[in-house]
Amino acid sequence: MKTITLQRVQYLPKQLSSDILYVSEEYAVAGHLCACGCGSKVITPLNPAGWNFTERDGRPTLRPSIGNWQLPCRSHYLITNGVIQWAGQWSDEQIAAGRRAEEMRRQAYYASRTPEQSGFWSWLWQGVRQLFGGK
Repeated sequence: MKTITLQRVQYLPKQLSSDILYVSEEYAVAGHLCACGCGSKVITPLNPAGWNFTERDGRPTLRPSIGNWQLPCRSHYLITNGVIQWAGQWSDEQIAAGRRAEEMRRQAYYASRTPEQSGFWSWLWQGVRQLFGGK
């Protein structure tokens, strides 16, 4: 069983060490060396349109899975409670479909956060009302 430990940092170090997941919550980014051992850096943005980071008892979890499709190793794994869980290889078609789905989720997320041009004042008023406990 391969494990990875959590190290909270302000900035990701230039030189990453193996088996450590570096997390900068201030800059919403996580980084580690590929779990397969190839030595490639894997950087993941932490936000609702990217990856989600949680920690329990000092053990990190990242979701969704890490698919290093652009690297020669093409490794695919999850980080769950500090344990590397190997996932199956994906075909080129699966990778393309996954990227399309990811882009659609990202577009939907950002579209939901952007006020409509015609409804800006309504959006602003709603925000002010919520700020002061109104509905």
